[in-house]
Amino acid sequence: MTVDSMTVKDAVVQRFQEICAQRGIKANELATLSGVTPSTVYSMMDKRRRDLSILTIKKLCDGLDMTLGEFFSIPEFDALEQEIR
Repeated sequence: MTVDSMTVKDAVVQRFQEICAQRGIKANELATLSGVTPSTVYSMMDKRRRDLSILTIKKLCDGLDMTLGEFFSIPEFDALEQEIR
């Protein structure tokens, strides 16, 4: 998926997938590390669901021992199209 066609939700999911792959962490492990249920993580990654909670993102970042700033500090987030049309 190109950045041009990516939504904020797509970018967040892709970022978590990349971090988990780099660290060799599966979705269930991410949930355990973050104190959320596995269904929360799988629900977030479901393409049919569009909404994300910043609280869930924060918990997942906490579980990965990273700040929200570190999580969002990549060019892909800066390149996203405006959501207001």
